[in-house]
Amino acid sequence: MRIHIGSDHAGLDFKETIVKHLQTQGHEVIDHGPFTLDPLDDYPVFCIPAAQAVANDPGSLGIVLGGSGNGEQIAANKVKGIRAALAWSIETAKLARQHNDANVVAIGGRMHTPEFCLQLVDAFIAEPFSGDERHIRRIAMVSRYETNGEIN
Repeated sequence: MRIHIGSDHAGLDFKETIVKHLQTQGHEVIDHGPFTLDPLDDYPVFCIPAAQAVANDPGSLGIVLGGSGNGEQIAANKVKGIRAALAWSIETAKLARQHNDANVVAIGGRMHTPEFCLQLVDAFIAEPFSGDERHIRRIAMVSRYETNGEIN
């Protein structure tokens, strides 16, 4: 699977760990930066391009990382067609895929151990969308609002 990844300074070291982890599993990882530590960098510069790449690459997934994951999730969700979910437990990572067909996961590298963050990534990637009608209906409502400002 192709996975796009972006972070900020707070997620830089952990991003490199995730990239290596995913590559050893056979995934193609496209790193949208940053590539050097700059404590004053801005997460939208890296997370929005990662989300845009997912939106333009059907079937791919994305990962955005920061200290908390909150801002990174918000930035990714500004991209049309992106459903980014903040994962803070294995259950939330799985439910993001099962119920919301989330295509980007946001993780706060300062909120968990590196080992647990890798478990979140693995759970998100491995979990399929359920395809249940109620979830399809709800996702369609969000997409309609995103497109034309109407829910129904």
